[in-house]
Parts: sequence; C-alpha cells; structure tokens
Amino acid sequence: MEEHPYSDVLKLHRRRRCCRPGVLTALLALMMTALWAGLLTLLLLWRWDTVQNLKQLEDTAALNISQVSKDLERYKGDQMAGRSQEAQALQTMEEIQAEQRRMKDQDSELSQDLDGLREDLTNLKSQGLNERRAALTSLEKLQEEVSKLWVELRVANARTPKVTPGKMLPPTLLTVPLVPTTMSTTVPATAPATAPTLVSTTAVPLSLSSTPGSMCDTCPEEWVSFQRKCYYFGEGAKRWIQARYACSDLHGRLVSIHSQEEQDFLAKYVNKKGSWIGLRDLNIEGEFVWMDGSTLDYSNWRPGEPNNGGEGEDCVMMLGFGQWNDAFCNTHLEGWMCERLATC
Repeated sequence: MEEHPYSDVLKLHRRRRCCRPGVLTALLALMMTALWAGLLTLLLLWRWDTVQNLKQLEDTAALNISQVSKDLERYKGDQMAGRSQEAQALQTMEEIQAEQRRMKDQDSELSQDLDGLREDLTNLKSQGLNERRAALTSLEKLQEEVSKLWVELRVANARTPKVTPGKMLPPTLLTVPLVPTTMSTTVPATAPATAPTLVSTTAVPLSLSSTPGSMCDTCPEEWVSFQRKCYYFGEGAKRWIQARYACSDLHGRLVSIHSQEEQDFLAKYVNKKGSWIGLRDLNIEGEFVWMDGSTLDYSNWRPGEPNNGGEGEDCVMMLGFGQWNDAFCNTHLEGWMCERLATC
C-alpha cells in the first residue's frame, strides 16, 4: 500500500494539535506559580516592613512611656513641692493674720491710751483755763477793792489838817505799798519821834483799764478777739472729736458759750451748714457739759431740741442761723469754733 505524500505533514500537524493544550496548561501553571511567588514575596516584604515599623513604634512608645513616666514623676514632685509651699504659705498667712490681729489689738489699746491722754490733757488745759479765769476774776475784784481803798485814802489825806510845830497829829491812814505811786512825805522838823508819818500823794486811783492783764486782747493770727478771749473759726469736714483735737492742736478748745453777747458774736461767724461747739452729754444722757467743765448756764436751743434723735445725738452743733441742735458725734460738719484766752 502506497503512502500519501503528505502523510508526514499531517502526522506532524496532528501531533502539534495534540501537544498544544498541555503546553498552555504548563505555561498557565508556571505563570500562576510566578504570580503566587510574587505575591508571597510582596507579602513577606510587607510583613517584614510591618514588623520593622512595629519595632520602631514599640521603641518609640517605650521612649515616650519612659519620658511620660519621668514627666509624671517630675510633675508629682512639683505637685508635692507646690503643696509644701502652699502649706508654708498658708502657715505664713496665718502668722501674718495673727500678727495683724495682735497689732490691731495693740493699736486699739494705744488709741484708747492716746484718747485717755488727750482727755487728761484736755481736762488739765480746761482746769488750767478755769483756774486762770478764776484767778483773773479774783484779781479784778482785788483791783476794784484796791481802787476803792485808794479813793478812800485820797479823801482821808485831803481832809487831814495841816501840821503845826509842837502839835500832835491825829491818827490817819498809813502808806499802802501795794500800788506804785508818786509820793512826797512831809514830816515837821519838830514833830515827836513817835508821831505817825503822814503821806500826801498825787497818784491817780487804779482802774481795771490800768491794771496789768485787765485789757488783754492780743490774739494769734487768724483769731478774732472778743471780751478777752480769742476765737478761731475752722473750716473743713470734721467729726466732733476731730474738731476737738483740731482746737487742741491750735492750743485752744471748742467754744463754751455763757452769755447772749457771746452767742450773738459767734452767730456772725457760724458756718452756713453748721459748726461744732464744745457742748456734749457723752457721760450722762441729758446732762450737758461745756469743754471748760462748767454746766449749762446759758442755752440757745432750737425749738424741740435737744431731742436725742435716734438715741445717739450726744454732741451739740450751732446751726447756720445760730440756734443749737444735738447731733450725732460722727456727723461731718463743715465748721467748728475754737476759743482760747487772749494774751497781753
């Protein structure tokens, strides 16, 4: 049997057709293997990189935790130090407050002592002024008596008969050495040794105007003279006790009014909003006493006053129109009146 000339080609073609699916399968398997290998490699690389990052994060976290621990310990130390400083500050504050309370107590005691001393000083000044006033009054009375005595002496000398030699003189007044005079003594040459000495004088009898101290009207600057006293009219808001000490600083005291003439004089200078005067009933309610220690012997109360309104009006003010009113001692008045004795 004769073979076909193309039989070999056909066989080869058939053989190729039979081998092509296996090759494709192998190639596909190879590609899949390579793909999986690549994926596995990438996965391994990703895992390694992740592990490295995790290690870095772990190291960083450890460092941060260590730093945070240190910061926390430092913060706790600072907090403890702050608490200690706070406790020390509180203790210091308590000590300061205790010292302030002690100083306030001492200040209160010193203020009381100072007020007592000022009160005693004021009383001494008032007593001295009263004694001086009493002495001046006594001196004036004595001067009047001396003046009367001199008048009687001049009358007696005028009626004395002339002296003749060998004749005894009748009894007459002797020389009074209390008052300075211009004297001429006339004694007869033949008069007995036991005869009293006669005096003829040309002296003028003393009067209050010529007696030392009777016309003392000299006052310091800005003080006003009236009836042998000096008056100062202060201005500026003050309470009664402040006005009292202001007068004391000026070597005076709040005014004491004992006559209508003095009241009329002071009413000319009273502040329109009222002025403090030296009358008060601080010790016994209703028993008003002047700064000179005298009781109320003259008054010019406003109708209905004093009424102790509010149960605490213990100091007296002169209203702008001159009448008096009892008021609270802590009230700030714009005016206050001081007095002191005039000098010669």
